[in-house]
Amino acid sequence: MISALFNQPNYVAAKQMLDATLLRHEAIASNLANLETPGYKRVDISPAFESELRQAVASKDPARIAALAPQLEVDATAVARNRDGNTVQLEQELLKLNQNSLAHAVETQLITGTLVKLRLAITGRPI
Repeated sequence: MISALFNQPNYVAAKQMLDATLLRHEAIASNLANLETPGYKRVDISPAFESELRQAVASKDPARIAALAPQLEVDATAVARNRDGNTVQLEQELLKLNQNSLAHAVETQLITGTLVKLRLAITGRPI
């Protein structure tokens, strides 16, 4: 009965998005740490992950959604602005850090909502 709650497509998708947000945060931290490293190439989550997750969510198959795993790769669209070959731009990384923080807050609320339902079922009280 409890496993059914945690195998719903929306919960599994929220968990996958939270995992991707965590990985993206690590990528942004790495990019910021290497802001002045000559030749460093910006990394981010593979763009294919978003489309694969979108297709998996549309199928409403929890197993298919859970099978996805976000991975980091070099951002092929990033362009070096200096002669040192580094493709990280401070302003862009800070913007992405803020966007990622907002996404994390939303995804955490989605997962918390599922846990509140479980608490309500067990105790009869929402808080």
